[in-house]
Amino acid sequence: MDNLPVLIAVIAGLAVLAGLAWFARYQMGLRRVTDALVEAEEAVDAGEVERARELVAPLLSRFPKLPVVQEVAADVLYAGGDPLSAASLWESAMKRLGAPRVAPRLVAAYTALNRPGDARRVAQLVPDDALARITLAWCELAAIGGDRERGRVLAHQIARDAAIRGTTSGDAMASALEAIVAALAGEHDAMRAALDRAAARGAELMPHERAFIGYLLGVALREAGLVEDARATWTLAVDAAPDTIGSALARRERSHLPAT
Repeated sequence: MDNLPVLIAVIAGLAVLAGLAWFARYQMGLRRVTDALVEAEEAVDAGEVERARELVAPLLSRFPKLPVVQEVAADVLYAGGDPLSAASLWESAMKRLGAPRVAPRLVAAYTALNRPGDARRVAQLVPDDALARITLAWCELAAIGGDRERGRVLAHQIARDAAIRGTTSGDAMASALEAIVAALAGEHDAMRAALDRAAARGAELMPHERAFIGYLLGVALREAGLVEDARATWTLAVDAAPDTIGSALARRERSHLPAT
């Protein structure tokens, strides 16, 4: 009995050590997950979609309900041309992470899916967000069921936004949207001028970004009735960055053109 206090102390000490060891392993595991997510986002930004998939696939398999994993996995899936899966994950992640963080990208997923009603619903959650405004303009101008007049108004607002025009990607997007507006209005000279500006700015972007701009330019050319020019532009977009969202959208639209 004299040894009982010592035994209890030893057991308590072992329990504390075990707890510390578990906490240390947990922290290391959490750090590895965080590092992998950051690396996956960096890969997406660099257009390295396959690398991003390799990083995020095991995390999504192991932590399918963790909002931050859902968010990054959706980024990867959308970038790789799967907006349907991305939309599902972003919808789930937004419930925990909030609309300001997730909604702008979710608008893009619904636009890519030709679901303007859902795109508008989500865009209303972040009415002042620049990315959401640009994406909603794309939706209204190009998606099936989009409100072309509303898209025209949004595109003109974006064209006058100095903050958006101050970045290469923003300026390219704004010019591409202007080209679609001009094409829909039958203003071919204005469309050509906007196309030239968008193409010039797009040439400064990374291939996956250039592919998306090419998709938008093809939309403008198609709306202007220049079917073969649209086909050629979409082919260049597909070739610029295969297996990206811009390439997927360009491929889809090209497949709807009449055969030559």
